[in-house]
Amino acid sequence: MTLQQLKYILKIVEYRSITEAARNIYITQPALSNSVKDLEEELGIEIFMRNAKGITLTADGEEFLSYARQVVEQSDLLERRYTNKKPLRQICSFSTQHYAFAVNAFVNLVKKTNADEYEFTLRETRTYEIIEDVRNLKSETGILYLNGFNRKIMNKLFTENHLEFHKLFTAKPHVFISRTNPLAVKKTVSLKDLEDFPYLCFEQGDFNSFYFSEEILSTVSRKKVVHVSDRGTLFNLLIGLNGYTISTGIVTSDLNGTQILPVPLETEGDESMEVGYILNERTEPTKYARLFIEELEQLSANY
Repeated sequence: MTLQQLKYILKIVEYRSITEAARNIYITQPALSNSVKDLEEELGIEIFMRNAKGITLTADGEEFLSYARQVVEQSDLLERRYTNKKPLRQICSFSTQHYAFAVNAFVNLVKKTNADEYEFTLRETRTYEIIEDVRNLKSETGILYLNGFNRKIMNKLFTENHLEFHKLFTAKPHVFISRTNPLAVKKTVSLKDLEDFPYLCFEQGDFNSFYFSEEILSTVSRKKVVHVSDRGTLFNLLIGLNGYTISTGIVTSDLNGTQILPVPLETEGDESMEVGYILNERTEPTKYARLFIEELEQLSANY
């Protein structure tokens, strides 16, 4: 086993394709495939599963990747310390439901980054894809919520996919509405108050289950519904259509302006959202993943 082979594995995971990885590191695809095969034979494990859609990590591969990342990172630190060699580009990815506080944490992370080069990714995406991203190590962590309605199903998925959920904070449901909405003058609103206003929600694609909805009370029947896939579009429609959506109540004026208001939603019983992040239990978070989590926790404490 060589350091170069470990770096090859990381590149294949980054590009999710042996062909793409080979193209970007300027070696032939057969040479890269043979290097991986030699490593698998030496270790007695299968690192990747190959199929028509590409490659995915096996359970052994996920565990191996966590060790490989640590070794490559430590090697990079040694080179920086003793050879004045240009450090490796820092790469880290995160997936999240559409939360402004997650963007704030990401911004803080990037501002504090001391690396000469980096390539970070923040994916605001669908609930099922967040789980898949962290399971497949496409992202190091994912941000989503649990509540009384979806908890059993989500915990089952976490267990099946070797994921751990870590709570950040508990939020009472709020509606986001425009300052020009007639309901903006109310201290609280009810579902009855909202009946005639368009309900805006994030579409979940092929996995459009109520359990994967980003909004609680997703099973409530509504007269007017608009599905969107982008937070910026949703906020524009809140203003343009006098619509509403249901979320945590956390909105930041520095990122989202001052035209959107959170108003507490009256509900029956203890409706709440337990917002947190998931990690793949088979791996150790990288330095930048740990820093991102620290930013999330600090912002959550303020909220």
